[in-house]
Amino acid sequence: MQTNRTLSDRLARTMLTARHRFTAHAERDRGDVPGWVLITIMTAGLVTGLWAIAGPALKRMFSDAVNGVSGP
Repeated sequence: MQTNRTLSDRLARTMLTARHRFTAHAERDRGDVPGWVLITIMTAGLVTGLWAIAGPALKRMFSDAVNGVSGP
């Protein structure tokens, strides 16, 4: 009977320790989500801005390259 109690005590302590580690890790990583969202939105804004500015020049450059390969 003593062995069963010791085993159940060890199991309970292990589960509490694992839960504590998981909870501590989850609380630590909680602040990363807004940062990644901000980085994603800023990247999308930069790409959109660059595309608006450089889009016509890129189209012209691509057309000139294709016309140069396929001929007039």
